[in-house]
Amino acid sequence: MIRRVTVDAEPGAVPAPNVRRRLVTFFTRLLFGDKETISGAVYGTIIILAVIAAEARGYEGHMWQLGGLAFMTAVVLWLAHVYAHGLGESIREGRRLTAAELIVIARREEAIVLSSVPPVCAIIAGSSGLIDEHSAYRLATALGILALTFQGIRYAKLERLSFAGTMLSIAFNLTFSLLIVLAEVWVAH
Repeated sequence: MIRRVTVDAEPGAVPAPNVRRRLVTFFTRLLFGDKETISGAVYGTIIILAVIAAEARGYEGHMWQLGGLAFMTAVVLWLAHVYAHGLGESIREGRRLTAAELIVIARREEAIVLSSVPPVCAIIAGSSGLIDEHSAYRLATALGILALTFQGIRYAKLERLSFAGTMLSIAFNLTFSLLIVLAEVWVAH
């Protein structure tokens, strides 16, 4: 069952504590995810980095299109994941899933789309002239690498790894992810 939240307040009024808590929860989840979203965040970040790296040359002077392509790629892959996981869950349960169960899967996989937001924003900054295109590509890549580093730290913290284990986790996450991005660029050219 989907719960609806309605707020009847005057314009400019301070949101009720429940609404404020939901907004804080939403933005915390957007920025930091939770333990169920690490895989989606890593996957989404790798995809966005690969799309930007593979397509950057073809979209010089057309950064809006590159940003749109990268974001839509994340959305399409998110939908594919939700569909595939929904099918798998349905088969495992031996019945069709309810709308509420599909929403749970969609929320669990939303990190694929959310992880595209910082690099795509960098590309859009390049398209709007806030920064030059070359700097936009570099910023998008840096944000992706920062996200992968952060996910490595999150994983290490959840697994209670030592400092050495944390450094290995970050190194492995970055190395493996960037090798995938390089393979995508190689295949695309």
